[in-house]
Amino acid sequence: MNTQNVKITKILPVLIGFFVMGFVDLVGIATNYAKADFQLSDTMANLLPSMVFFWFLVFSVPTGFLMNKIGRKNTVLLSLIITIPALIIPILSYSFTSMLISFTVLGIGNTMMQVSLNPLLANIVDEKKMASTLTFGQFVKAIASFAAPVFAAWAVVKFSDWRMLIFPIFSVVCFFVFVWLFFTKIEEKKNEAKVASFAECFSLLGDKTILLLFFGIMAHVGLDVGINTTAPKLLMERLNIDLATAGYATSFYFIFRTAGCLLGSGLLAKFSAKKVFIVSVSMILVGILCLFVPNKTILYFGIAMFGLGNSNIFSVIFSQALIQKPSFQNQVSGLMIMGVFGGAVIPLIMGISSDFVGGQSGALFVLLFSVAYLLTVVTGKIKTLDTSK
Repeated sequence: MNTQNVKITKILPVLIGFFVMGFVDLVGIATNYAKADFQLSDTMANLLPSMVFFWFLVFSVPTGFLMNKIGRKNTVLLSLIITIPALIIPILSYSFTSMLISFTVLGIGNTMMQVSLNPLLANIVDEKKMASTLTFGQFVKAIASFAAPVFAAWAVVKFSDWRMLIFPIFSVVCFFVFVWLFFTKIEEKKNEAKVASFAECFSLLGDKTILLLFFGIMAHVGLDVGINTTAPKLLMERLNIDLATAGYATSFYFIFRTAGCLLGSGLLAKFSAKKVFIVSVSMILVGILCLFVPNKTILYFGIAMFGLGNSNIFSVIFSQALIQKPSFQNQVSGLMIMGVFGGAVIPLIMGISSDFVGGQSGALFVLLFSVAYLLTVVTGKIKTLDTSK
């Protein structure tokens, strides 16, 4: 077996791990069904994604330390073990409390996975191919993301219960990935410096670029989770349609997000990350502005633009952070994934804003603030966003 084939056999189970990583996005459609089933306000319903993404704040940095002790692959395997029961709980019990518990466990498992899976992939591919490979990983992740609302809609038709396809199928896939990765031999490099304390780890945020990229991750994930949970509610409000139909808006978003990841994987290999970043953020801005217009065609166009634009933001920011501090990749990965906490903060603020305004326009204004920050990252001319030589 040649070297190329060996690398492919190592990359494949890691890339499929990104599919499991995408399970976290089922919280978007789940939030909408839970809101209807339990008659929740926007603020209470948005506690569900907050319970998922809150744990990124708590466990991201400790997971970076854990990787130093047990390795990246073992940390990914542990995250899969934690994720499986999170997917089983909603099958056995369905209440607002059980969903909060399920999403808490899912959040912990997904935190550990996102911290460890990205650098595990970086351990296999060359630095020059980092951004494009991470983008392809996001493409794989997005497949699971847009599949969730489809499974939910099918389950409503077949079983009159949105849970009956998502959770059983995802549980089986999670177990399969665990077995595949467990039997895949990956030699990890042992050449990175060790950070002796949490204080020294957080001191990496003293690097201005790392700090700005950290908040960039917060803004990106806030946008992603925000549109994931808000799009169905927005269409129901604007077009007066039912949840099963409006739920496809989430899949529509992830279809274009997936297409954007696939396209971006090629673009990032040819153009500078900075150019791709500028175009991407501009598309998100256009998408949000379209969502203020109560017209079906324009609304779907806005969701499509949002999905295309938001598909490459994470890959650019994350890869640049790793390149910025190559000797501290585990710790930087932990800090960057801690920024996923934006998925807890921003949707909750969106829910409060929507309840205050009495409509989803309140949520859209919060999304505009997140885009504004990403624009300041671009206009700040951060040199590491341009990887072209």
